[in-house]
Parts: sequence; structure tokens; C-alpha cells
Amino acid sequence: MSKVSYFTSESVGAGHPDKIADQISDAVLDGILTSDSESRVACETFVTTGLCLIGGEISTDTYVDLSKIVRDTIEGIGYTEPDIGFYYKDLAVMNVIHEQSVDIAQGIVKTSAEEQGAGDQGLMFGYAIDHTDTLMPLPIHLSHELVRNVAKLRENKVLSYLRPDSKSQVAIKYEDGKPVSASKVVMAAQHKEDVSQEKIKEDLVEHLIKPIIGDFFTSETEVIVNGTGKFVIGGPHGDAGLTGRKIIVDTYGGWGRHGGGAFSGKDPSKVDRTGGYAARYIAKNIVSSGLATQCEVQIAYSIGVAEPFSFNVDTFGTGTKSDEEIAKDVRNAMDLRPGLLIEKFDLKRPIYKQTAAYGHFGRTDVDLPWEKTDLF
Repeated sequence: MSKVSYFTSESVGAGHPDKIADQISDAVLDGILTSDSESRVACETFVTTGLCLIGGEISTDTYVDLSKIVRDTIEGIGYTEPDIGFYYKDLAVMNVIHEQSVDIAQGIVKTSAEEQGAGDQGLMFGYAIDHTDTLMPLPIHLSHELVRNVAKLRENKVLSYLRPDSKSQVAIKYEDGKPVSASKVVMAAQHKEDVSQEKIKEDLVEHLIKPIIGDFFTSETEVIVNGTGKFVIGGPHGDAGLTGRKIIVDTYGGWGRHGGGAFSGKDPSKVDRTGGYAARYIAKNIVSSGLATQCEVQIAYSIGVAEPFSFNVDTFGTGTKSDEEIAKDVRNAMDLRPGLLIEKFDLKRPIYKQTAAYGHFGRTDVDLPWEKTDLF
């Protein structure tokens, strides 16, 4: 008799308050790296009705118009209507950014990439599994596709009544560890006042949910659209947003472990970001090379120290050789010191805003160096 289980992941769209904050923080990072690739950036963003507050630590030799970056980012997301409660032209932008602590800087700024220490202590996980072409868990993959494509339906005016905020959630039924169907799909899509929930559900099932869920959509799949019965008030007008509050959405949807550190707004000297990207790259390459069908990698660092605090590979019994042997193969093929990881992935570039919505991993719409399969 087969073993049946269920696993659920969620995603949120670019217009979700927390994702607005992530995108602003990464847009600030990109804007600064464009002119000064050696900058140190840790930018946090808070958004609510009529207000965007940016704070944190930045050390740089360049100047960027932070207010313009904030407004351009919000305009690009789609908050272009004055009556929506969060309008890019008339919101207040507050800037309380200061310089990075010299105590932190002395452990990071070194004469060579080999000597550069980690920007903080911490532990990062990377994961890959062969259930999708992108080697991502299926529930988070489908959840991302739903919110990415509901935005396209709005931007392309296929469903002109939609507004920027959205959330998705997908429950996948597994038999003996393999995905067989979507048992439930939840879609929350912000909309204008003068449209019925019946029409919204009918449109989203036809234009979004069935095409994205594909063969995993069955006659038994339960669909919930705007479960409260209405989603007119949304975005930062409906709920405040903060950078780094969607770390599970950004990674693997709860499938596998998480070290707790967020990505957005941080330059690559921060190992939360660089170590997390390296761990995904390693796990993906282990699976793509046929060494295992699933893999979780942990890397840990200590502040100011270049060599990893620890490194571990777990293939959950699916490896073609022992986990210890695979870990040794990885360490022979790749140097995990932060400065060398930055060089390997060419991370001192303005590539980060594009990661701040729809996940940092498993992306096929953008070219991300940690998604390449060229390690072995």
C-alpha cells in the first residue's frame, strides 16, 4: 500500500507589502553597486499607507537618489493609481541610513579575496530535488508561477480589474514521495471594487490556475479564490511591509531547513546572501550531475573568518556514494571562502532587484549564476 502525504507552500506577488520592501532594498543595493562595486550595504525598508522608510547601514563612495529609486520601484510594481492608498508620486520617503560599523568593517575589508572574512556569523541551507525541471520542490515552484503570471494578466490587461497585491498557496499530494496531484490551490488577487467574486474565480481558474497547475490539476482539486470574499484593500494600505519577512517564500517554501537569514538589501559580503546562494548552487549541481535525486547542503560561517565554520551534505539516502565522499568532491572542486564565492559568481554587480520577487532559486526568467550546473 502506497504512503500518501501532503505538502503546502505559499508565495506572494511583487505587489505584496513585504515584497515591495524587499524590492526597494535590493533596488537601493543595485543602484549603489552600479557606481561603486565595493560598497557595503545593509538596507531595510518599511512600507505602510503613504509612507516608505529606508534605514540600515551603507558605506560607499557614490551618491544615488534614494527617493527616486523608491518611487521608480513602486511605480514599476504597479502602484500607479492615486486612490489605491499607496501611490508612488505622493508617498513620503524617509531616509535614516547611516554608515556601517567600523567594528564589522575591520573583519571584512581585506587586501585579497582569499582573506576576506564573513560579514557575520550564521548558517545557510541550500536544497535541490528532481521533482521539477528547475530542481525545486513542486509546491513552491507552482506557487511562484501563480503569482508571477497573475501579474502578467494584470500588466497585459487580460484581466484589467486586477491590482498589484497577490498571494498563492498550493498543496501537493504525494504517493511514496512522488507528487501526483494538486489537492488544493489558493489564490488571493487584489481587484477593483466593481467586479464579482464569481467572475474573478472563473477568470483565474481559466486564465491562470489550470494552465499553471497543468496535469496536477484534477477533478478533485479544490480551488479557493479570495477566501474572505473580497480583496479590494491591499498592498501597504492593507498591511505594513518589511524587508526580510518572506524568507521561506524566497527559498524552498518550507521544504527543507532554513538558517534564518534574509537576502534582500544585503551586499555580497553578507554570507546570509552569498552563502545561501552557494549552498543552492552546490545542492543543485549534486542533483543535476546524478550524484543524488535530492540534496540539502549546510554552510556555516563565523564573523571575520574566511574559512567556513562547518560544511555538510545530506542526500537523504539517495546518493550514488556516501555523503562524506560527495562533500569531499565539492570541497575539492570549490573554495567556500566568501571573497572567492563573490568572485566565482561575480556578485558585485547590480543583479539583485530581479531576485526580490518570485524567489531567488529555480528561476528560468533571469540569468542567475548560482543556478548554473557547471560545478562537476
